This record gives sequence, C-alpha cells and structure tokens, in this order.
Amino acid sequence: MTVRAVIFDWGGTLTAWHDVDFHAESLALAQAVVNVDHEVEVSQARLHEANQAIWGRSRDHQQSSTLADLFTEAGLEHDPDLLTAYYEFWEPHTRTDPEVGPLWEGLRAEGIRVGVLSNTIWPRAWHEGFFRRDGVHHLIDGDVYTSEIPWTKPSPHAFRAAMAAVGVDDPATCVYVGDRLFDDVYGARSVGMRAIHIPLSRIPAEQLGHTEGDPDAVVHRLAEIADVVRAWS
Repeated sequence: MTVRAVIFDWGGTLTAWHDVDFHAESLALAQAVVNVDHEVEVSQARLHEANQAIWGRSRDHQQSSTLADLFTEAGLEHDPDLLTAYYEFWEPHTRTDPEVGPLWEGLRAEGIRVGVLSNTIWPRAWHEGFFRRDGVHHLIDGDVYTSEIPWTKPSPHAFRAAMAAVGVDDPATCVYVGDRLFDDVYGARSVGMRAIHIPLSRIPAEQLGHTEGDPDAVVHRLAEIADVVRAWS
C-alpha cells in the first residue's frame, strides 16, 4: 500500500544520541526550585528520583508527564522562568541531524507527509524552537509531543494522535522511524504501522520496555530512509 506519511521519533533519531549525566541534569533543574529551606543538593536528589519515577510510569503505564509534574512528584515548587539552566544543559543535545532537511524535502516532494511523535516532558515551544533554529520546522506537517496528551509511546493512542496530526487515518499507510525497539518499533507495529529502526542509540537498561519490536527495516543513516519508503510505495 502506498505510504502517505512518515512519522519520526525525536531524541536519538532526528538528533544524535548523547550519553547524559542525569545527576547534572537534576542539578540544573534544581536551579528553578523556589520556597525551600534546604540545600540545593537535596532538591537535586529529589528531582533525580522524581525523574526516574515519571519515566518509569511512561515505560510501564504509558502515562505522560510535564515539567510541572516532575516538580510536583519531587514535592517542590518551581518558577518556570528559572528553567534557563536546565534548558541550557540540554540545548547542545538538541541539534537536528543535517540529513533531516534533505530527507524531509524529498519525502514531501513525493507527496508524503512528515510528522513527529516524541515522548517528552518539555513544552511544545521548546521543540518547535529547536526545529526553527535548525531550519526544518516548515517541513513538518504535524507534530505531537506527549507533554500535551495523556499517553506516551508505545500506547496506540499516542500513535493515533500522530496520525491525526498529519491527516492520515489508515496506519497501513504510515511509517514510523525511531531508535527504540520498545517505544518506537513495538508501538508502531502494534497499531498497524510499518517501522524503521535506527539502532544507533545506547538505551539505558532502566529505559528498556517489556518487549522488543521486530522492525520492517533497519537503517544506519537517515538518508537511507527515502529508498526504503520508495520501495514500499
């Protein structure tokens, strides 16, 4: 069946995989904490534990969260205007792969819609800002960030939300591209999409789900995707 849309994971797929110091991440988050009478290291530890808890719910129950939920889980108040240190911590890890622009331009030239579905606690504005910074935002036909919906991948509801965002209602005409065999490949296959795996990320053991999906294709560069999709069409 003709492919009408290709939907992409974000981190580790459209961006290069980076190993991250999660304790340093929590320290950056702690800079946004307000109304506390303890040392910043206490906030850092509570935020680190809260981060593990909310991503555990995502993995095990496909329950989404936001940055505000993270602070609530930690029992801390925060000021969103003080998230600068956290944003700056992550910003170097958000660079779009240079092959994304040509790939998306080529897909759209062939009448194929381009979408994004990301498991994230970040606001939409951050993601859109990264895409605009890298000159590819105008090539996205529809994008879904799980911070805005109740579910995370691999829930079928998340994938259906992404299909609706790109204006396609038949999963058999959709392809999903991602770096995770549970969230991305298993999730996409479960809803009836074809799945392309990019096995370039070192997924931490605690982030692995209960099932490894079987991809329809494996590529090692984004540039290879166009030929795979063309063969399926």
